[in-house]
Amino acid sequence: MNAPSTPAPDEADVVHDVQLTVNGARHDASVPARRLLSDFLRHDLRLSGTHVGCEHGVCGACTVLLDGAPVRSCLLLAVTASGHEVTTVEGLGGPQDMHPVQQAFRECHGLQCGFCTPGFLTTVAAYIEENPSPTEEEAREAISGNLCRCTGYQNIVASVLRAAQITRERQQATFARDTPGESRPKVAGQPGEAAS
Repeated sequence: MNAPSTPAPDEADVVHDVQLTVNGARHDASVPARRLLSDFLRHDLRLSGTHVGCEHGVCGACTVLLDGAPVRSCLLLAVTASGHEVTTVEGLGGPQDMHPVQQAFRECHGLQCGFCTPGFLTTVAAYIEENPSPTEEEAREAISGNLCRCTGYQNIVASVLRAAQITRERQQATFARDTPGESRPKVAGQPGEAAS
């Protein structure tokens, strides 16, 4: 009599080791083959700022940064993020050290219920790196892949423009602080400057 054969494990049951950096901290974990990155972040790492809305990559609520680029974490398997750096909304900044986008959304009232906000924040953070001086039309295009059911987008667009302004201001302040002996353009009428 033949011994019963052991059934092959279902692919979903196969566990993979992953190593990734999330918000600057390295994480080594074992995850099922079909574990979504959004579920890994929310359930395994307890980073619940990444929201899951449509689960089809349409709404943008689950957007995180993968090596600095915005991606839909509900469409990526956690194993595909192994070896990469992930930044969630928690990694942008906190109350004492807000990212320019967080500060801008606060100042411009760019949120209402807040469910879509983490996806907007990560999307805009990446966009401002790419385009530090967007026009209003460019700002609207940048956020067009994220859905909001509350705001009508006016304050979100204003937040994108304000975030760009804050980013430029911080860069100028950093340059001025880090290069005290660097020559600056002379402006007539400043103290100690003669008008020509």
